[in-house]
Amino acid sequence: MKGRDFVMNEEFRVLSNGVKMPSIGFGTYKSGSDEETAKIIKYALETGYRQIDTASFYGNEVGIGNGIKQSNIKREEIFLVTKLWNDDHGYKKTIEAFNKSLERLQVEYIDLYLIHWPNKLNAETWRAFEDLYKEGKVKAIGVCNFKIGHLEELKKTAEIMPMVNQVELHPQSSKEYLLDYCNDNNIQLVAWSPIMRGRIFSNELIIGLSEKYKKTIAQIVLRWHIQRGIIPIPKSSNEGRIKENLDIFDFELSADDMNAINSLNEGDSISVSTPPQNSTYLEFDK
Repeated sequence: MKGRDFVMNEEFRVLSNGVKMPSIGFGTYKSGSDEETAKIIKYALETGYRQIDTASFYGNEVGIGNGIKQSNIKREEIFLVTKLWNDDHGYKKTIEAFNKSLERLQVEYIDLYLIHWPNKLNAETWRAFEDLYKEGKVKAIGVCNFKIGHLEELKKTAEIMPMVNQVELHPQSSKEYLLDYCNDNNIQLVAWSPIMRGRIFSNELIIGLSEKYKKTIAQIVLRWHIQRGIIPIPKSSNEGRIKENLDIFDFELSADDMNAINSLNEGDSISVSTPPQNSTYLEFDK
């Protein structure tokens, strides 16, 4: 693998600005009502998760804020991630959207703020992100669903490069080229839909590895992400699976088994979802 050598740390990854980001996150897309969301967030935090991933688009920031308050975990121990939606691009609208997210989440700062999808206004929007970062309202800034072309274009105007790029990533779309690029540019790669929303569960290779290591299929795939230096963001509303997904730090996949999982890659066309209609800037192939 190109780029910096990753030192395996089982608890966190260090971003380019020195901020420590937990090495696994808790996804919250379609988490239910505010009451259901608060309950599951409280459970996830008390189970051991320290990174909570949400977005204004998810419509659950109030429930997440309530769950954080109801837990016994101090705010400074929680790494809170939220995202700017496509309708809110542009400098002024970005600042307004950020402040609304703060209000809904009932917090004074965000640990990581992300552009949810690329947009024609990336440069103007990113300037607002940089100002929020300089003002200390966010600890780190990044993007989602950016291809290398988007990142290269942002480089031309950015004063501060994204510290994180969150993309769809799983064994059938492993994006080795993007991982190499992000490593070379000191950008932490984060995986949404890390277990393909369960579609990977019928894969015979993964089933075999599950039996070999006496771990669940999800644990095998999440461990694969961890050993690649990628932060997975699994989502579950089942308390048993929430706990299981965190239990991935007491074993290691062999190099041969890592390579076997890598061989499942079928390219970027394998996806569990399609970009939203109002994401206006997807012309780059990579």
